[in-house]
Amino acid sequence: MRICVRFLEIKKPDRDVKDKNRRQKKGPAATGPARAGERSRAAPPRNGQSREGQTRDGQSLKGQNRSEPRAGATSAGVSRSSSPSSKAAISREVQARPARVEQQPVEPLRKIAAHTGEKPVERVPVILETAGTNDYRLIDSGAGEKLEQYGPYRIVRPEAQALWPRSLPAHVWDNADAVFTGDTDEDGMGRWRFPGAALGETWPMRLLDTDFHGRFTAFRHVGVFPEQLAHWSWMKARIEAAGRPLKVLNLFGYTGVASLVAARAGAEVTHVDASKKAIGWARENQALGRAEKLPIRWICEDAMKFILREERRGSRYDIILADPPKFGRGPNGEVWQLFEGLPLMLDICREILAPKESALVLTAYSIRASFYSIHELVRETMRGRGGLVESGELVIREGGLDGSVPGRALSTSLFSRWTSA
Repeated sequence: MRICVRFLEIKKPDRDVKDKNRRQKKGPAATGPARAGERSRAAPPRNGQSREGQTRDGQSLKGQNRSEPRAGATSAGVSRSSSPSSKAAISREVQARPARVEQQPVEPLRKIAAHTGEKPVERVPVILETAGTNDYRLIDSGAGEKLEQYGPYRIVRPEAQALWPRSLPAHVWDNADAVFTGDTDEDGMGRWRFPGAALGETWPMRLLDTDFHGRFTAFRHVGVFPEQLAHWSWMKARIEAAGRPLKVLNLFGYTGVASLVAARAGAEVTHVDASKKAIGWARENQALGRAEKLPIRWICEDAMKFILREERRGSRYDIILADPPKFGRGPNGEVWQLFEGLPLMLDICREILAPKESALVLTAYSIRASFYSIHELVRETMRGRGGLVESGELVIREGGLDGSVPGRALSTSLFSRWTSA
C-alpha cells in the first residue's frame, strides 16, 4: 500500500502539468524548453573548437562559442523555478535528447614512413638576422612591447620576448601612429588605437621589390612577418641561380608576399592557404604590384589534404616553404594542431620534394619548444636524403629612429631548413 501511495503522488503533478499546458496552448508559454530550431544557451562547443584558437589569417575562433548559461538560467534557457511545471518541462526536454555517441578515434590520413640511412649533416645553432630596410625597421623594444616602422607608420605592438627596458625616451613611443591594445597573447584579439589622426585600414608597402598591402587586423598582425626576409632573400638567390624555372610550394601562404617574391625571381609558384580572406588579400597584393601575369596558382584548401593529393599524383617541388600556425582550421572544418600534425606533414613534404637540388624551409611561431625539437624532427624525416639541416632562430636587429644604430636582437621564431646540396 505504501508503494501505491507514492506512485500516485508522483503521477498527480504530471496530470496537473498536462492540464496546465493544455490551457496555455492559446497563449505563449512563460516557461518551457527552447523552440525547435533554437540552440540551447548551454550547448557544448563544436567538436575540436577552441575559444582561444586562431587561424593564421587572423580569423579568431575566440568568442564564437558564447555558450555559458547566464546566472539563474538552466541548460534549457528557462528560469530556475521549483514549480512542477518547470521541472516537468525540463525533464521532457532531457528525455528527448538523443543518447550521446562516443566518438571513435580518428584514423590517420596515412602512416608515417620509417626512413633509414644516415641523417643529414647538421649545423646548429644558426641565427638568421634581419636588419632594417626602406619600408621596415625595428626602432626599439622593451617592457613587453616593440616599436616598428611599417612604411609611413610607426606602430607599437605587444612583444613578450622584449624583457629588457626601452632604449628610447617615452616621447618617441608616445608619438606612434598606431598602438595595438588588448589581449597580449600572440593570437589574442584586441583593437588598434590611433593617438593622432585616424588611419585607413590598409597602406602600401614594398619589400624585396615586391608591393603589398599592410593592414591593421584584429590580431596585431599587419600582413607581413619581416623576419622572413632572411628566408625570402635566400630563396630569391637560389631561384635566380638555378638557370631554370624552379617549382615552389608555399604552404600556409598567408598574404602571399613570399609567393610574389618567388614568382618575381622566376619560379612557378603554388600558394596554398585554408582562408578565403587570406587568398583574397594575396590577390590584392598581386594586383597592387601589377603582377597578374606571374605564374602563381592561388589555392584555398586545407594544406594537409592538398599535399596528400599531390603525393598521390606524383607531383614534385624544388622548394617547399611551410609556415604552419600553432592552431588552425581548414575551409571544411579540418583541425590543425602543430605538434600533432607536423611529423606527418613533413613526411609528406619529403615525398613531394624533387630528388635533386631541392629544399624545405620550416618556420614555427608561438610555441613553447626549442629549435632543437624541430631540428631533430627534420633530420629524422630526411634520413637517407643526404644534404644539410641548419636550424636556429629568426631575429630582428633594432636600428633606432633612422635605422643606422644597431641595437639589441629580438627573437621572433624558430626555423629549420634542409637543402639537398
